[in-house]
Amino acid sequence: MPRILVASDAPSVRRAIASITRGGGVDVIEAPSGPDVVRMVRDDPPDLVLLDMQMGNMGAMAVCLELRLEESYHDVPHVPVLMLLDRRPDVFLARRSSAEGWLVKPLDALRVRRATRALLAGETYYDESYQPVPVLVGSPQPSLPGTRAG
Repeated sequence: MPRILVASDAPSVRRAIASITRGGGVDVIEAPSGPDVVRMVRDDPPDLVLLDMQMGNMGAMAVCLELRLEESYHDVPHVPVLMLLDRRPDVFLARRSSAEGWLVKPLDALRVRRATRALLAGETYYDESYQPVPVLVGSPQPSLPGTRAG
């Protein structure tokens, strides 16, 4: 049974993510702070860590970087990390910290489940839902039904 560690200093975020991911053969454990995550991964590594971007004095980026550092000198095994980002610009930080995936809030159950399944399967998941839609200048725009193209 896969074990997922959900980390946030906000109990409501931990409860929401746990209720979405629990069941279907998934065991969910919770951590209220970044240092707790590092300790728990060291003591009994989960299969996946979900990190809330803003956590007290050690947020998702710091936790992910610490896990990657400890992994590099073989203190902890590799554990995939899914970051829960507060805003689109935080994607830069998620990339820099070597997270295998991220979701931009507000969260919904469908995206959380897709992301956790992908990371548990050894894949990546990068939330593209909030990227701006490109508009090509000079290209013909589709006409609306009931109007004439001009």
